[in-house]
Amino acid sequence: MPLPHQLRRLVLAAWIFVCALTGIAAAQGYPSRPIRLVVGFAAGGTTDFMARLLADKLREPLHQTVIVENRTGANGALGAEYVAKSEPDGYTLYFTTAGVAAVYPHLRNNPPYDPIKDFVAVGLVAFNSTMLVVNAAMPVKSATDLSALARQNPGRITIAITGLGSVSHLGVELFQSAAAVKFQLVPYRGNSPAMTDLLGGQLDGLFGDGPTVMAHIAAGRIKALAATSRQRSAIFPDVQTFEEQGYADVVADQWAGVLAPARTPADIVTKVNAGIFTSFADAEVRAKLAQSGVVPAPGSPEEFARYLQEEYTRWGRIIREKGIRTD
Repeated sequence: MPLPHQLRRLVLAAWIFVCALTGIAAAQGYPSRPIRLVVGFAAGGTTDFMARLLADKLREPLHQTVIVENRTGANGALGAEYVAKSEPDGYTLYFTTAGVAAVYPHLRNNPPYDPIKDFVAVGLVAFNSTMLVVNAAMPVKSATDLSALARQNPGRITIAITGLGSVSHLGVELFQSAAAVKFQLVPYRGNSPAMTDLLGGQLDGLFGDGPTVMAHIAAGRIKALAATSRQRSAIFPDVQTFEEQGYADVVADQWAGVLAPARTPADIVTKVNAGIFTSFADAEVRAKLAQSGVVPAPGSPEEFARYLQEEYTRWGRIIREKGIRTD
């Protein structure tokens, strides 16, 4: 026999109250066991390096072991899907990148996760500037010079693509549109073979992240023409942004942050976020990041949530306009 309306309301209110108390109790005792920080990429790369550096330092403010777990596949999507379906108790977190959280879902008809609905933002971690670089022998000094050369040689200047729909690929697409030029896009399976060909003169240019290009720029083996970030990188202060050179729409920031499964208690999110701030206040951590071409940028959960929504919406529009799909 159905419960009377008023009784149903009382039962529902009691259930909500119990759930709230349970969440508060869980947050107060958190963390009582090791935390897993899932990375969707293989060990040894920039994303894995940042995650391990953070995990090591989080042990101090959280008073608990933080274990990095690599769950690779589908450009980080398998790891994201795994965390999205995990218990929202703060013991399984995802170390995300811009590509996984803001780009990948727009490239598939049926993505396995929704970065906005399936996660709660814990905190932004760092920015990793993408740079347009060319072979040192190229007769150009800026993105403006390269666009002029491309107009004189339509479709002949070769630019590497290290993954269809990657942030670096989207940066090339944005530059082509903004400058009204056409490059010859050359697909590669990763940054290493593309860099080898760039250094060897078989390739004219590529959009590479800071850790990939910084040593070669410092040695004079390649030239940096522009940064896709909104502001100049602290790692490359002498390199102008595309916006400074007149290409305001060419923004393709590489960033990393931490996500938790949706419905993770707010107190737990706040505690982990505070741990991120404490970790990146450490001078040794900041120095190691800088040496690797990464700029720390911790922010509040609310700030990261807003930024993630902005990036997700922006990249969705761009990908639809360009008609880029990986299905």
